[in-house]
Amino acid sequence: GIGSSGAIVAATYDRYCNKNKIDSAKDIHNESIIKLKSIFSKLESFYHGTSSGLDPLICYLNLPILIKSKTDLGTVGIPDSNNGKGAVFLLNTGEVGNTQPLVQHFLERCKEEGFRKMLKNKFKKYNDASIDAFLKSEGKSLLKNVKSLSKVLYENFQPMIPKLYRDLWKEGIDTNSYYLKLCGSGGGGYILGFTKDFQEAQAKLSSYQLDVIHRF
Repeated sequence: GIGSSGAIVAATYDRYCNKNKIDSAKDIHNESIIKLKSIFSKLESFYHGTSSGLDPLICYLNLPILIKSKTDLGTVGIPDSNNGKGAVFLLNTGEVGNTQPLVQHFLERCKEEGFRKMLKNKFKKYNDASIDAFLKSEGKSLLKNVKSLSKVLYENFQPMIPKLYRDLWKEGIDTNSYYLKLCGSGGGGYILGFTKDFQEAQAKLSSYQLDVIHRF
């Protein structure tokens, strides 16, 4: 749940590609990003059948990628962390996620019209709004949209949420102490968390390993 196959693919390309290699650079052009994504998609597909190529792309460039469309990808800067009470954190489930069957399950669900509508009208809406709020350092808007996104995930992506963490997931939504989001295909690995007050979230999640990656 934190892109391990992506890291291996990026490292393999970096070490062994000796023909027309595209170097990672902060000022990399859109055309090069799209070409790299295509290469990484083919390489990572050996791991779990279908890959967008985004995980290894992010690992290789060591920068976040903002997707505007299939043909418009760009790097984007992350706002500086500060000493606020709010936090973005990683929760280590201690479980191994099996990517391929979960990806296959998702693709099967995408054949259902109702599921596709949910992705377009709810999932994408709240996901895009969360990213926009984060990049603009708008903490209240971020938490509002992440809460809605967390509810959508809880209601529609149960197989991807490890069983031992489903009650914990709902408790965060009900108490507003924290909100959880899947990393990658889910099923194990890491879960991403958001909270307005990290001390409060830490108290609620005292039995779990939490790693803060951003403060706001």
